[in-house]
Amino acid sequence: MEGKGNNSMGKAEKLERIKKALAHEEGDRVPISDFFWTGFMKRARELWGSDVDMHRKFDLDYIVVTPNMDPVIQDFELLREKGESTWLKTGFGATVLRKADLPMPHFDEFSIKSPDDLAGFAIEPAGDDRRYERRGDDQINGLGDAIVRNIAPWTERVGAYADDFPVFGSVCEGYEYAWRCMGTENALMWMLLEPEKFGGFMERVGDFLVDFTREQIARAAGRLSGMYIWGDVAYVNGMLISPDIWRGIFKPITKKIIDVCNDAGILTIYHGCGNATPIYNDFIEMGLGGYNPVECKAHLDVVELQPEYGGRLAFVGNVDVRELESGDRERIKREVLYKLGAAQGGGYIMQSDHSVSSEVAPESYAYMVELVREYGRYPLDMERLRSELR
Repeated sequence: MEGKGNNSMGKAEKLERIKKALAHEEGDRVPISDFFWTGFMKRARELWGSDVDMHRKFDLDYIVVTPNMDPVIQDFELLREKGESTWLKTGFGATVLRKADLPMPHFDEFSIKSPDDLAGFAIEPAGDDRRYERRGDDQINGLGDAIVRNIAPWTERVGAYADDFPVFGSVCEGYEYAWRCMGTENALMWMLLEPEKFGGFMERVGDFLVDFTREQIARAAGRLSGMYIWGDVAYVNGMLISPDIWRGIFKPITKKIIDVCNDAGILTIYHGCGNATPIYNDFIEMGLGGYNPVECKAHLDVVELQPEYGGRLAFVGNVDVRELESGDRERIKREVLYKLGAAQGGGYIMQSDHSVSSEVAPESYAYMVELVREYGRYPLDMERLRSELR
């Protein structure tokens, strides 16, 4: 990682930029940040050097840092290796296959196998020092498009950026946490077929997640600017869960998390893949700041969403990563300039519509940043944007 800087004035400007965007106001320019896959970072290091840090190289506007959220705090248990396939058991009690030719891990098995297992499933306290001070493995940080182990303590990672960047903490909402403990199919079935047992489990999960949010804010001691709330409750064509069931089981947990953040004066952004538009008004009612990633693959377009939600819910993302993957500068330019149209009047942070994948060339991402810096200064020159899109 590139060396820690000393740019407190830069941090203040970035935070003001983000605050204005989430408050539907125009700052000096449209904010920008992102999440980067391991494969992309490998290509970036080959191009720009082994110590390159994307947030520092491009002076991005915020970073998300996640503590150990596993129910049980333990290093990965290596179960088996075969060729380029690795099977691990995590602190979620999940047996996970990480295969080189798969973009994401596959969850093979869960320690919760029946509704009767829910009551006895261990969740170690949110206030356990090891979640924040221990170097080691955890599922959220360590199992994505690659296996990452021996992760530095959360407090150390926060400290590495807190002087120079607005830092967001990180917490799952209820459904996102539940499926990681028992699997998607079981979670979706048991919430309907075993409402008492599932409901009792979700009470424990909700208490943990709210406490986990409070702990991060307290332990950061003023160094957190916001909180990312992770919760995929939708897919490409709509909700995974009926909106009414979501409102009954999961919305109260999310609301408590948002309330804790709002009471502490820190910003909130919810990351939910898929098309969750049926519950956007619920997020507005709960006082959420911004919604990410607004996936293009789920038929979402921030320019079309702004007339309905502008001034009430800010959007973070929606740059079609497939355009970035194309490497075609004209296609990338058209995508970025079109999506900048959603930023007029504030309410938009530019970012990919999920994350910067391994198929994106570093030069393509650099071009995206260049375009945002050139065309994204307020007041936006809408006539110029429109003319270049003709």
